[in-house]
Amino acid sequence: MSSERARLVEEVLFKSRELSTETVMFHTAIAETRGLSAVDTKVLDYLARFGPQTPKDLARLSGLAPASVTAMIDRLERKGIVDRRPHPDDRRRVLIALDEQTIANGVHLWDHLVKRMYELCDRYTEDELRTVIGFVEGATALTHESTAKLTGATDG
Repeated sequence: MSSERARLVEEVLFKSRELSTETVMFHTAIAETRGLSAVDTKVLDYLARFGPQTPKDLARLSGLAPASVTAMIDRLERKGIVDRRPHPDDRRRVLIALDEQTIANGVHLWDHLVKRMYELCDRYTEDELRTVIGFVEGATALTHESTAKLTGATDG
């Protein structure tokens, strides 16, 4: 590998680290405005992206211990953010679903970031955006894989 390529790879890793830190701090600030933890908000994001999930699915997705997920669901249900619904295919299981109105009430917290991200994307060509998308997808998969390796979670 050329020294310039090695330098660029190191810079990508460093800039990714910076982005990760700023992202965690932003999500912590969002969470605190809602009386939640950053982990709570990220589990809620799984529900927003993937739809209602079983507690077991949430534990698998997040890498959290099942007991921790159960306690979190109990807290979020008391706050009216999620509810338990019967599983359509198995009466013994429940699905955890978002309360859409509660979530809608917090959407405004994202307005500044989303607006500025659109402005940032305007700087790039469609091909450059495709490259960024590919990198972010790969980095996301590697990060999820690394979390699963650390926590012993599996996707199966």
